[in-house]
Amino acid sequence: MSRNRLTLSTSIALAAAGAAWQFAGPAEGRQNAAPDTIYYNAKVVTVDDRFAYAQAVAITGDKFTAVGTNAKVRKLAGPATRQVDLKGLTVVPGLSDNHLHNAGGGLGVDLSRTRTLAEVYAAVAARVKQSKPGDVIVSNSDWHEAQLKEQALPLRRDLDKVAPSNPVVLVRGGHEFILNSAALTRWNITKATPEPEGGRITTYADGELNGELVDTARRLVTLPPPPQRSMEQRIQDQIAEYNKLHAAGLTAVRHPGDSAANYQMRKEMQRRGVLTMRVTQLLRAGGNAEAVEKALASSGLSPDDGDALLRIGGIKLGVDGGFEGGYMREPYAEPYGEGGKFRGLQTVPQAPYTEIVKALNRLGWRVFTHAVGDAAIDQVLAAYEAANAEQSIAGKRWGIEHAFMAQPDQLPRIKKLDLYISAQNHLYLAGPSLVKYWGPKRAGWTTPVKAFLDAGLPVSGGTDAGVVPYPPLWVIYHFVTRDTITGGVLGSEQRISREDALRLVTRNHWYLTFEEKTKGVIAPGRYADMVVLAEDIMTVAPKRIEQMNVLMTMVGGRPVYRHADFAKVATE
Repeated sequence: MSRNRLTLSTSIALAAAGAAWQFAGPAEGRQNAAPDTIYYNAKVVTVDDRFAYAQAVAITGDKFTAVGTNAKVRKLAGPATRQVDLKGLTVVPGLSDNHLHNAGGGLGVDLSRTRTLAEVYAAVAARVKQSKPGDVIVSNSDWHEAQLKEQALPLRRDLDKVAPSNPVVLVRGGHEFILNSAALTRWNITKATPEPEGGRITTYADGELNGELVDTARRLVTLPPPPQRSMEQRIQDQIAEYNKLHAAGLTAVRHPGDSAANYQMRKEMQRRGVLTMRVTQLLRAGGNAEAVEKALASSGLSPDDGDALLRIGGIKLGVDGGFEGGYMREPYAEPYGEGGKFRGLQTVPQAPYTEIVKALNRLGWRVFTHAVGDAAIDQVLAAYEAANAEQSIAGKRWGIEHAFMAQPDQLPRIKKLDLYISAQNHLYLAGPSLVKYWGPKRAGWTTPVKAFLDAGLPVSGGTDAGVVPYPPLWVIYHFVTRDTITGGVLGSEQRISREDALRLVTRNHWYLTFEEKTKGVIAPGRYADMVVLAEDIMTVAPKRIEQMNVLMTMVGGRPVYRHADFAKVATE
């Protein structure tokens, strides 16, 4: 996946760890004051209702106060106004990711850069050499077999060759573990172990365990707890992660299914003035309706707690698996269909899921549910319709996360409930695997954004990082081209325009939190979140969208990232 990834070694991260950072004061009350900063000689893609273009922007405090021609905007300058000549660079609104867990990485074996099975095994072998006999070896989750030349999973027998004595757990995305023999022995998983409801324990063709545990079967394994991190260490880790995301052009992220403790940590970052990312967080909820109600009460949090920088956005639930376990109306392609018997995994039965949804509606919480397969979407719609029958959810902006296989007959039901689609570019990474699991027709239909837009459904865009690589420019590239990293173009009829793709990761993001009037567009009165790009995203060859550099990222009128080349191009 050679994609000219930006690194902090070739950039200047302005929001450095530990450095105090605050929004500039609001523009209200300063209407007649000269702007703090003017950026001019740019191609400004406003993404407003007319998708208008401009040459210059003026910023006062944390808001845009003027957008227009060079002459009109520069005329507003005062003696202290900083004026920056962008010399033809392109400016777009700040980019957003609607479903980002993390930027990948961590303490486990890093498989994100492996491109062959041999490299996977070499990475595991290297960690074995650094470990004591019997130590459990765990990988990071931000890799997928579709990135490998062989497009195949590393399984038990081959892992045994490089790790005969150390238990190995390869964490693949958010729905699968792969174990070697020592790990199966450690957790007493055998051919006689019953498959849990909503999970799979898979085998080789000869019937022997291949080490793959899918969805709820992962509960058979208890991973070693991560090292204890103090609040201070967690804050520094989060600062470093957000700096990486700023380098990719992200000014806002939505963390799905995160903990109340992490929300409090981010509130502390905000109090200290070191939170540089706009964050929306969905709380996770599990168990039955009563347990969910108790957990929310004990959290001390309320729906939409927060402000323009950090807020709660609702509750995330889930009803099926991921790439390998989406709950389908029709069986998987063979051999995964197991003779027409396997249709994916329903991780939560209909009745208890519906009761949780209804309880959350009564409590005033908005609900967003992970649903990959079309049968899973049927389940979500049935529960949402039941909740709506008790108390209308129209206008509350509930949604479906992913919606890979939403079918034409489901789109009117989605529209009637006034739901939002939180779509991601999973296909960009996993295309070849989805062809194997579901066949080419269903794989090509995966995340049918054009169909959503044609049906008048509101859609935002993101990645599901650290399962899928996170740069938002790759999201735009994929939905414009339907190209994948290793599998070519899939579902070309679902390509969308560059204008629509840019809307997915800018203004459309903010409908999820009722903030579309203040964010996501370059216009007077909006928060001054913007990104400066090295090339014109609206006219370059499509492949350049995927490969271009972000030169500057700004949140609330303050640069939070500058590429080393920015000073070579822009001048004051």
